[in-house]
Amino acid sequence: MKKLMIVAGEMSGDQHAAGLVRELREARGDVECFGIGGEAMRREGVRTVVDVKDMAVLGLAEVLARISFFRRVFRQMSRLLVEERPDALLLVDYPGFNLRLAAAAKRHGIPVYYYISPQVWAWHRSRIGKMAKLIDLLMVIFPFEVEVFAGTGLKTIFTGHPLVASVADTLASPSPELAWPPGARRVAILPGSRRQEIKRVLPPMLAAARELRRRNPQTAFMIPAAGSEIKTQIEAQLAALPADERAAVGVMEGRMRDVVRQARAAMVCSGTATMETALLKCPHIVVYRAAWPTYWLGRMLIRVRFLGIVNLIAGRELCPEFIQGDAQPEKMADAVERLLGNTPERATQLAGLDAVERALAGPQHVAPAGRVVAEALGV
Repeated sequence: MKKLMIVAGEMSGDQHAAGLVRELREARGDVECFGIGGEAMRREGVRTVVDVKDMAVLGLAEVLARISFFRRVFRQMSRLLVEERPDALLLVDYPGFNLRLAAAAKRHGIPVYYYISPQVWAWHRSRIGKMAKLIDLLMVIFPFEVEVFAGTGLKTIFTGHPLVASVADTLASPSPELAWPPGARRVAILPGSRRQEIKRVLPPMLAAARELRRRNPQTAFMIPAAGSEIKTQIEAQLAALPADERAAVGVMEGRMRDVVRQARAAMVCSGTATMETALLKCPHIVVYRAAWPTYWLGRMLIRVRFLGIVNLIAGRELCPEFIQGDAQPEKMADAVERLLGNTPERATQLAGLDAVERALAGPQHVAPAGRVVAEALGV
């Protein structure tokens, strides 16, 4: 029996790790998995010792406020490396914590596999050399990332984006009709999965929704909340709205893909949700706001033209971005309005989303990450 320790520190990482474990067990059934994760990993039989919901934070201020918690978790996971002695440590994104844990594993002679590379091509390029020393196998989900690590000696494999197959399965299955008002123009609102995102990103989205309804009262909105705590936080903001505005916004826990499939357009917080929305072929805008110190620090460090990964893959602003001070409700409403009708803007974005999907799927011979891990674990 092989033993694999997995650390996923974000909700999206929990989903991706769960998919990898599913593929791994299809390839070989002799692997026991444990570590940090959430409901998705637990459904695949992973024993979680820390819940991913406690790990997800946004911005430097929140990290500093919870530094003692993260130190305690790091010590706990370091002890488990010694006590459980896994055959390998599988890290999923979440570089601030995971690269430190990789160093601990390396000291104990435990092989380190990394799935979903830190975005060193966007910022923190100094991590490339460190990763090459600490990691035995890197599985990347964007085709251009292989070239980033060329010449470092780090074994880097493009495994395709995990959402491509997952979303294809979703689109192949029927979608139960949700409680949209009859005849309404349907707009999905995806304000993020973290508490700080709901606090900062949802308000301009709701203000843009108000403007869209002012222009056309037949516009309705649906928010799929990423968990019960996030749903409560969203509902607290909605409770402050006038009754007619509140009635136009539905909220449900989960069902993100059903909501997006049935929407004509969407407003999406920058992050993994933009990828899912793109693969579901829903035209959308990208919105993001952070605390100003966090934003300015990011501006100084990030070296890419766009914040949205869909736009980075497309090489142009395929999905309009409204970041920080540019997240103005009227401008956002203008952009969404152009995606709701049979417009050139809508047609152009849909064609671009098809091209992005092809790039993320990669050629047919690409091996999925779970199969790569199965082979790396050996006999």
